[in-house]
Amino acid sequence: MPLIPEEPQIHESAQGPRVTPAAGRTAPTPRPVPGPRSAATPRPGRPGPGPARPAPPAQRPHTTSGQAPAVRSHERSTPQIQLIPASAGGALDAADEAVDLLLDSGRAPGDILVLTTGEHHPWATHELSFGEAAYWAQHDAGDDVFFAGAAAGDRVKARPVVIVALNGDADDAAARALPLALERAGALLIVCGDPQRINTVLGVGV
Repeated sequence: MPLIPEEPQIHESAQGPRVTPAAGRTAPTPRPVPGPRSAATPRPGRPGPGPARPAPPAQRPHTTSGQAPAVRSHERSTPQIQLIPASAGGALDAADEAVDLLLDSGRAPGDILVLTTGEHHPWATHELSFGEAAYWAQHDAGDDVFFAGAAAGDRVKARPVVIVALNGDADDAAARALPLALERAGALLIVCGDPQRINTVLGVGV
């Protein structure tokens, strides 16, 4: 008979401490789990460095630096030459696309000069309708992209970037325009036209 009351006392004392730590362990575990998950998902740090595009500008100085010593050995002021293959009918469109790419890359509008060997660019035709004085005043201001015919190349001033659109079929016009554009270009000369004609006139493999 005395054994019966002793057993429930032992079970009650044993169940007490076992229940409290079990409840204490289960309560904290679900609380921290949703915390770090919600904190890890909304962090936009990963997409932040992704869209930053330092790669294209980093590649450009590599090309220029590689060509710089070769240029200095021949002529200190010789600009870099780039060729955009285009037909005579598509040379103007190629020149316009080149202008847009330069402006998107951060080039100032006043740094760009566009020369045409055939018909005038539509912008030049429109501005010339107001008179040559107003037309050339915009060139002298140097605030915006300027379009001129290669025939008036002697009147244009040097700019960091010169784009030539070979939109004419006459080879003599290209022969006059390309050397002149090479002299007017301070850093970069972009030629839109037939590669064979360009290489023949410039005598350089572009």
